[in-house]
Amino acid sequence: MEDEVKFYLDLAKNDMQETLKRLEINLTKIRAGKANPQMLRNVSIDYYGVNTPLAQASNISTPDAQTLSIQPFDKNLISEIEQAIVESNLGFNPSNNGEKVIIHVPPLTEDRRRDLVKQAKSETENAKVQIRNIRQKANDEMKKLGKDGLSEDLQRDAEASVQELTNTYTGKIDDMFAVKEKDIMKV
Repeated sequence: MEDEVKFYLDLAKNDMQETLKRLEINLTKIRAGKANPQMLRNVSIDYYGVNTPLAQASNISTPDAQTLSIQPFDKNLISEIEQAIVESNLGFNPSNNGEKVIIHVPPLTEDRRRDLVKQAKSETENAKVQIRNIRQKANDEMKKLGKDGLSEDLQRDAEASVQELTNTYTGKIDDMFAVKEKDIMKV
């Protein structure tokens, strides 16, 4: 029985870690006024008949805080890359110098910053809901084990451990939001 308790605790911890990783990815997609190659993560191009992520067909760098530079592996892709960026609705206006595509990231307005903070808050709330759902699922498993013969003390300790995990990961989510909010609001 104790092995099963440990299994469900480990499973809950792994699920919570995955939720944290997904939140981190989602927060990197929210731009904070400075150029970041992650902004182009969802941009794909037609690379010789295959839908390919931009990062696999080019080198993306940030020469300065307001500029993204995209150096394609094949110079024939420059117009394809520009078109894909425009169609991605990221609000960027790419240009090229014949060698690479250059994007100047416009500074954020105060209203836009507030909207981005709301978006980040929404992402963190979704992550917290997922953490609570994982807690509920783990506690349900502990109750099933309790009905199958797990002692009340062990069940109570296991549920306390699940709550401790929940509190830890909820705190990490709050910390991630605070960092992102500070990053977004920094002018």
